[in-house]
Amino acid sequence: MSLVPKRIFYVKGKGISSDSKLLSFEQALRNAGIEKFNLVRVSSIIPPYCKEVSKNEGLKKLKTGQIVHAVLSRISSNIKNQMICASIGVAKPVDQGVYGYLSEMHAIGEKPEILGKSSENIALEMLATSLGIPFISKSNLDQNKELMRIKGKTVETKNITEMAIVEEEWVTVVAAAIFIL
Repeated sequence: MSLVPKRIFYVKGKGISSDSKLLSFEQALRNAGIEKFNLVRVSSIIPPYCKEVSKNEGLKKLKTGQIVHAVLSRISSNIKNQMICASIGVAKPVDQGVYGYLSEMHAIGEKPEILGKSSENIALEMLATSLGIPFISKSNLDQNKELMRIKGKTVETKNITEMAIVEEEWVTVVAAAIFIL
């Protein structure tokens, strides 16, 4: 049996619990639709020819209790008025035969659009440097994508980001890339 994923999908969720951090995490997994699986955290490579599918299509391929590999970003807080965010950045070449990268980030007090773009840029930097393409860390995402294109590697990037403002209870946000073997 090959352990190279054939499909990938993305989820995000938030959970709240007045009782505990763990219960808020469980609620975030439920909100994301991935609470019924035994999640195993893995690092950040999207294999060549790994097809992106919708969340609904991906969930249909998985069974309750199954061990599922995931790149997971998560953060919890119970500090009133704190903004928390979790993000997965995606950078994959248009050429399906080349692997891509995922990055997971979380932050307190950072706007979700800023964290999302940062997670995309980090995934793009990991991809570029692994392919031997110089990368300018302080450049913006569009400039770096153009640099990749000039070097002959057209890439697509995106992010999956969840945000919440903490009230008086435990709050957890998650973002995840879910692999299907």
